[in-house]
Amino acid sequence: MRKIFALLCLATFIFTSCSNDDDTDFDTIGQTFEIDNVDFIAPEYAVNIPFPSGIEVFEADVVLVYRLENVVDGRDVWEPVPTPLIELDNGGKLTYRFNFTLNDVDILLDTPDINLIGTNFTDDQVFRIVIVPSTFANNSKIDFSDFKAVQSALKLDF
Repeated sequence: MRKIFALLCLATFIFTSCSNDDDTDFDTIGQTFEIDNVDFIAPEYAVNIPFPSGIEVFEADVVLVYRLENVVDGRDVWEPVPTPLIELDNGGKLTYRFNFTLNDVDILLDTPDINLIGTNFTDDQVFRIVIVPSTFANNSKIDFSDFKAVQSALKLDF
């Protein structure tokens, strides 16, 4: 009986010590692309961005969108979309949000009064779109609001 118990304990140890509970799945393949010169034009103030050829999105994938907010010391500062409410000194308010299908992403600029929003928020915007496999998104402890963390975890070269 002791031999069976010892064998059972050994088997339990072997199977539990072989599990891989890493935070990052290195077999995960993320896809990313950048779109620049995005202009939000009346009346919709929305832009449709089809996925480029070669980018395949599956039903369970997660799409993330980041807006180039600034460049500091030559380094891009990426802000996750949807953005928090941006309140301007003149009383203007806006936020960027998005939705997606298997074929494209719509990025929308929401504001109660477009006349209070300057062209620095409507013209020549730059966005990065990242497609993340759902297994990675669900099992990862990555802060998806931090583009650099997502880029590093998915080993995206950009």
